[in-house]
Formats: sequence, C-alpha cells, structure tokens
Amino acid sequence: MRNKKGWPGAGRLAGGAVAAVAAVLWAGTAAQAGVDVSSWHLQGYYQNDTQYRMGKDQTGNTPGLSREQNTFSLSYNKGLFGGWKLGGTFRGSYNGVYDLNDTEFGRKAGGSVIFQSSAFAAGGPAPQFTSFGESPGNTEPGNPNGILAGAFPGNALHFNYNNPSAPNYNPNQGLQLIGQRWHPTHTGGVDIAVPVRPCDVDSRGCVDFGGYGDQSVSDLRFPEFNKRLDAIRELYVTRDFQLPNGQDIFLKIGRQQVVWGRTDLFRVLDVVNPVDFSRNNIYDDLQDMRYPMAMFNAVYDIGPTKWLQDSNVQFIWNAEPFRADNLGQCGQANVMLDAGCTFRGLKNLWDNGGSVSNFAGGNIATDFGPHQIGIRNVYVPDWKLSNTTFGLKFGGTSPDGSIAFSLNYLYYLSQLPSLHGNQPAVNPFTGAPPSAYTGNRLIAFDMHYPHVRLFGGSMDYQWDWAKSAVRFEGAYTSGEEFANTLSSNLYSTNNVLRTVVGIDRPTFIPFISGASTTLISAQLFYQHIFDFQRETRPFGTAGMIDWQDNVTGTLLLQGTYLNGRFHPTIIFARDFMAQANAIVPSLIYNFTNNLVVTLGANFKTAGNINRYKVTDCRACNPYPPFTAAPGQGDEDWALSGIEPLGIFRAGPFGTARREQQVFLKVRQSFGL
Repeated sequence: MRNKKGWPGAGRLAGGAVAAVAAVLWAGTAAQAGVDVSSWHLQGYYQNDTQYRMGKDQTGNTPGLSREQNTFSLSYNKGLFGGWKLGGTFRGSYNGVYDLNDTEFGRKAGGSVIFQSSAFAAGGPAPQFTSFGESPGNTEPGNPNGILAGAFPGNALHFNYNNPSAPNYNPNQGLQLIGQRWHPTHTGGVDIAVPVRPCDVDSRGCVDFGGYGDQSVSDLRFPEFNKRLDAIRELYVTRDFQLPNGQDIFLKIGRQQVVWGRTDLFRVLDVVNPVDFSRNNIYDDLQDMRYPMAMFNAVYDIGPTKWLQDSNVQFIWNAEPFRADNLGQCGQANVMLDAGCTFRGLKNLWDNGGSVSNFAGGNIATDFGPHQIGIRNVYVPDWKLSNTTFGLKFGGTSPDGSIAFSLNYLYYLSQLPSLHGNQPAVNPFTGAPPSAYTGNRLIAFDMHYPHVRLFGGSMDYQWDWAKSAVRFEGAYTSGEEFANTLSSNLYSTNNVLRTVVGIDRPTFIPFISGASTTLISAQLFYQHIFDFQRETRPFGTAGMIDWQDNVTGTLLLQGTYLNGRFHPTIIFARDFMAQANAIVPSLIYNFTNNLVVTLGANFKTAGNINRYKVTDCRACNPYPPFTAAPGQGDEDWALSGIEPLGIFRAGPFGTARREQQVFLKVRQSFGL
C-alpha cells in the first residue's frame, strides 16, 4: 500500500522530470540580469460550466444540479538561455455542486436502504424485505429475522450495524444501493449497499484506487489542488538541437500530454496519459480530461528519405509514479461505468461486513461479517523502473503528402484495474480463519494493475476524389485482464485488438446551409478479445463478462452560420452490443473572438436491461460442501443478475441511461 492519493513519499513528489524543469528554470532566471515581464507569453481562460440532471434514477429521485464548475487556466511560455524554452499550464477550479446540492453529491447524500429475499415470493404475492443488518442470517440483538443463525456456527455472519462503539460499525445511513442510479433494484439479483458521502465525512469503503477513491469534500470541490499537484497541468522545457547533417532532435522534458492516435471520444493508441473520467464521463474534450505526466519526450527528425517525404522517431519515458484512470468516487456526479460505486461497495463489505440481497441459496438476503467477501487489498504499483511507461513511435509521410502514418510500441501499466478473486477469507459457515481456506471462485478480491504491451499504428489519408480525410488506427495489446468465472481466480489474461476508421468531410448541405459548409465526421470503433471463454451452465452462461466483439459508432454534424460565429452541432453515438445510445445536441455562439457560449444537452437511451445480466458468482460454490447445489462440483453454475458485473456489458452509455442533462458553458479567453 502507498500514501493515499498517489505520490509515494515527499522525496519523489516532483518525479525526476519535473525536478529537472525546476532546475533549468532556476538556471535560466539566474543567468539573466532581471526578469522582463514582456518576454512572457501568457494566455488563458475563465469558464463556468453549469449542468442540470433531469433524468430520474430508479428511486424516482431527480438529482438536479450535477456540475457548477468554475475553472481558471493560464498557459505560459518564455525563452530561456541556450535555446531552451519554458512552457506550461496552470489550472484551478471550484465545483460548487458539493455545496449547492450536498444532499445529492455531498455531506448529506444517501440514506437508509433495504434488501430483498426473493425466496419468500413463493409463499405469497411479494418477496420479503429487510433493513441493512437485519437479514435472516444475522442474530445481532434486536434483529427478529435471524432465522438462519443455526446454519452459521459462532454467528460468523454478524456485523455491527446499530452499535456505534463496536468495531467495524457499519450503520444504515449515508448509503445507496449499488446501481440504483441506472437500473431497477430488488429484481431478484444482488444488491449491496455503498456509502456515497465524501471520505472525510464517511470513510467506509474509501481507499486509494490509484489516484482517486479517498477524496474529501475539499478534494471534490477543488480537484486540481491535491497531493499529485494537478494544478500544474503542464510544466516543461523544450529545445531543438540541430545536427550537422541537417537533421535535428527535439526534446521536451517535464509534465506534459503526449497524444498518440488520430481519433476522438474512445482511445485506441491515445493511452499514454491517464484520463479523469470523473469530470464529465466521456463528454469533455480529451485535452481537458487527460492527466499530464512528467515525461522525457525526444523526437529525432530524420527528414526526407528515398521512400518518404518526411520521417521521424519518437521516444517517450513517463517518469512519474503510476496513476490510474479516474473512474469517479461513488457519490460524485460522474462515476464512469458506475465502477467507483462497485469498488467502494465491495471495499466496505470486506472492511466492515454488510448485507447482500438474494445471496444465500441464490434468493435469501444475507449478512456477511468483515473479511468474508469484497475487495481485500488494492495494490497500486510502487515507483520503480519496470513500473514506468516506455514508448517508441516511427512516423512518416508519403512522397506525395497524401498519407501520414505511424507505427507505435508502448509498455505501460493498465490504467484500468483488474480484480483477482479467490483471496483467503473467513469461512462464514465454520468461522475458520483465512489461512484455512481451500475453495475456488470466492468473491474476495485483490485489485491489481497489470503490465500491458501495445503494438499499433495509425494513418491519415487525404482522399481528394471524395474531398475527405480518412483516419485509420489500430492497436494489439497483450497482458490485459478480464473478469472470467471459468477461472478459479475469477479473471483471465487475454490479448485484444482495437481498431477504428473515421472520415471527415466538409460539404454543402442545402437544407442546412447553402452559404457555408457543414462538417460531417463519422467513426467506427471495433474491439475483439482473443481466447474468449463462455459456456452454458444450469442457470445461465459462465465465463467472460465483456462482449467478445463489439462495435461503437459516432457521427458528428456541425453547421456554420453568421460568418463563422454560430455552430449548431449534434453528436450521435451507439454501442451496438449494449444497444445503448448517446445524443448530444449543442449550440455554440462566438460573441467575440474570446467569448464563447455553448448551450446543449446530452441524452442517453438503452434497450432491455436484461441484456446486461451476467453470472454474479452466487452459484460459484466457493465453500464446498456448504455452498454446493445438488450435483454441483467445482464450477460456476451461472446464476445471473445485473450487479456487480453487468456494468461492463452496459458500457458508458448503458450505465448512464438515466443521466439526461442540460448544460450551459461560458468561456472568456484572454492573452497577454
């Protein structure tokens, strides 16, 4: 484990490359007799982004204000000594939603929850419902529903839900049911409770998931002002070294963004920098969402060759400690895939115990004690050379200039986590300690970030006949890990192919505008998982959760009016396997060259959510013979539900199906 929120010790706070920038800046300043303010080139902006969420969640609640972010950004560059130049960007913001709507996303969020035992539906018209901590297996004093206590010697399922002085106190307050923001609960599947208040108010389930997951109210309000120094968006020095043969080497050292790839919205090659999805899921510009990292970036410009008009080689090394994609902390307005809620709920289950709907026998609400199920440990990689990112890219342009291409290699740590199941845990049937565990497929997890190798390439083609630009991009990775209930550890390592083709064409469309062109941009993303495993079992389908093959398409239409000042825009996106869609209309008006106002909305739709039901390991038989159905051996019989793994089938559009919202952005730019 590491110091929370990322940087492993103050001695490494700046990460080598940022320290180098500071040294060059000091030397450059000392070499000058004085500081000439006019030599600094400054530009920046102030932006207010207000978003209101109209769509009701499955409890009938309308979230309301979901973002009130005020951002100030300042970019700067300055010539130093010896041909070196300094550049960078400072950004700070305040998101007022955690003060203005704290009953939904702040200190007062959440409430009490109840759990379902669908077994009781057989004896009457409706299932039985019990409160958190009062399920049939818990015999804590005052619980009248402890009818199964005899099946669990030593009261092994007990957890403290009503005694503040007891260890592992886990009260029925400040909670939501997992998934209630996007799908019905109490439908015969798994429901677990997840705390939703900031971690300085309620620390249950809080842990560093690789740069997020343990955030206080202040961290959420002021996301850039943290131990990772995110307010320093960029800080780097650059220099061109001219070689005697006419070639040159360009160096850029410090915190920066390195953009590989040529596509928008979904990343194929563009995986060098991690991304902050908690800002606005996938709907903000990637330039604003990437986390700049401290890197050494060298480009050797080879120039023209016998076969190419131009060519170059780029080498990158990310010297900063590992950082994961920020998927959002449960309780924030934007939680990508609802994954942050899954993680926080599972971590709370391990640390403190808790209730789970329809678990025992697949249909009885069950109370688990601490250290029985959930996320046990989170292994955020320590800083060492083998845990840093190395990349190499060769780029070139065809003799006629119509084709620009790249060939890419990247060695990195996955920015998305993998859950390794079957970790030793307390046996709820006997009370035996973790050291005695000998079963398989137990939903007790350690979180890891595996090493990945990427081989890929991209190409731009200027298609003159069609007056279009065509973009191709592809990546083949090895080392990625996926949930897989056919494996005793509930995951497998698979190779993955991702490709995308896109086309951009400005064209006259008479019914839109006969005086100016309309931009049409379309993309198709494809993903294939190799060595895919899925098998039919008595209650459903066991194996891998993700789709073996999936396609996502996007289409952008942007018109131009009033001499280029007014741009009506609409974006359509569809996840074909999830059968989920996003529609984002907006009106962009440039009042001046520096003042831009955007009014828009984003809507999501999805088909029948039963499509997202997958095995949830209630029928995995982790504690034989206690958990074995008649005739069941060491295997998953694939009893299914939406939680906790259906999020990976629903995707970013399906899990946001209830998040319909309108937004207004006002940006005022300036320069000095």
